[in-house]
Amino acid sequence: MNSTAELLDRVIADLDAVLSDDALAGLSDADRVAVLQGAGAAFRRVEAVIVETIATGDAVDFPHAAGCRGLNELLQRMLRVDVRAASRVDRVVDLVRRPVSLAGERMPARWAELRLALLDGVVGVAGFLVATGPIERVWDRLTVDQRLAADVALAGCARGHGVVVADDSDADDLEADSPGPAPTVQDLKALAEDLASMFDPDGEEPKDEVSRRRRGVTIGRLKDGVHAIRGYLTPDAAAQLQLILDAILNPKGDGPPMPGVHFSPSDGADTDSDVDVDVDGDADGGADGGGGDADPFNSDPRCVLDDRTVAQKRHDALAMIFQIAARHKNMPTLGGSSPVLVVNVDAKDLAAHGHGGWATIPGSGAHVPSPSRRRSHVQVRSSGC
Repeated sequence: MNSTAELLDRVIADLDAVLSDDALAGLSDADRVAVLQGAGAAFRRVEAVIVETIATGDAVDFPHAAGCRGLNELLQRMLRVDVRAASRVDRVVDLVRRPVSLAGERMPARWAELRLALLDGVVGVAGFLVATGPIERVWDRLTVDQRLAADVALAGCARGHGVVVADDSDADDLEADSPGPAPTVQDLKALAEDLASMFDPDGEEPKDEVSRRRRGVTIGRLKDGVHAIRGYLTPDAAAQLQLILDAILNPKGDGPPMPGVHFSPSDGADTDSDVDVDVDGDADGGADGGGGDADPFNSDPRCVLDDRTVAQKRHDALAMIFQIAARHKNMPTLGGSSPVLVVNVDAKDLAAHGHGGWATIPGSGAHVPSPSRRRSHVQVRSSGC
């Protein structure tokens, strides 16, 4: 009879045959999909073999017998993975390990149904962890029936069965229907979070005092032309900021303004010297090389292609929030004036360059180059100072 190691050697030989002679290079798209499905099934079963091999051995003696200090080191060396990947396998092993009774019999695992789904290859290590994580966080506040119901429901979802969840926390209200498409890892996570909320609606006692002490925002010093911002927001502040950012970044709206320095005149200054400067530095307000002609491939009325990343757009939206807040009637004043940013420009630079030359940002010390050097459409207003 073939041993387990010999069976695995045969699997490895078969995979070597698949990888040899550029067999994968000539596949059609339909064949590639079939190969990916088969490889995924094989991958999940290999993970199950790894987990079950560790879970059925002694948690202490087995790593030492292999010459390792612990299970994590053993997994790193045998599987050739990093610490994080080894830790993920280690966590799954703890959840599927079957303890031995005093009579020497194997007891059910903590997650018995999900363990069977893992052995059947319908869920992998990643899916197992996201499915059990939300329930594990509320485990001590659940009844035995609720834990079993969660195990059955999540295992059924992993096998492609839908789950009907009623409003109360009765375990009988969870039932599997006909099989459906295989769920993603996010599908398992969403179901687990719903089950945790249903079984434990009040949740953990809020740590208001802890969060209140941790809240804070720090603006770092100027380095390489930017300031680092770090900190922690309370849930209400983070939610409010996210809503505002979503409103500004809504594709149906105008979105945040393009980056650029905007010079405003001081009180009583003449504003007749307004100059529009575009990307190529001319004063006609047109796009680069366009001479004011509309670009048929660009629907932006400013004729500026927005090549900003999502993070850059979020930064510009936050800057827009600051500008609106500074002008708000409920904003406290500084010395009787609204806390609106004033950019200092040397009169000689203004006269020599016509577009502002170099400007200094108060409170930051940063020197901003003239708008004609910036790749953005800005408006310069001379204060005549």
